[in-house]
Amino acid sequence: QVQLVESGGGLVQAGDSLRLSCAASGSTFSLYVMAWFRQAPGKEREFVAAVARSAGNTAYADSVKGRFTVSRDNAKKTVYLQMNNLKPEDSAVYYCAAQVSALATYIPRSEYTYWGQGTQVTVSS
Repeated sequence: QVQLVESGGGLVQAGDSLRLSCAASGSTFSLYVMAWFRQAPGKEREFVAAVARSAGNTAYADSVKGRFTVSRDNAKKTVYLQMNNLKPEDSAVYYCAAQVSALATYIPRSEYTYWGQGTQVTVSS
């Protein structure tokens, strides 16, 4: 079992950058695929980015490719989401998720077992 705590959200202007962090505790962090999802008001929670166990493989939603970078530090049990050139449509609550997986990078939302409480990102125009 793993517990996840996100941080780093805030209010920024369009074009600014933010880095989100997700600190894990409990189980062996390196066994988990780690992902970021986001949910805007009135919308479904959507996939943003994921990083495989070894950090060698990553996956991104088309809407964030080239602007967001996901990474992990297994020694610190932390996953990061560097968000550059933020747009108003990136405003949402961002959630960290974890699921044990040997090889996968992308896992469907429904298959993630562990979730953080979320951190709010608001981008003003």
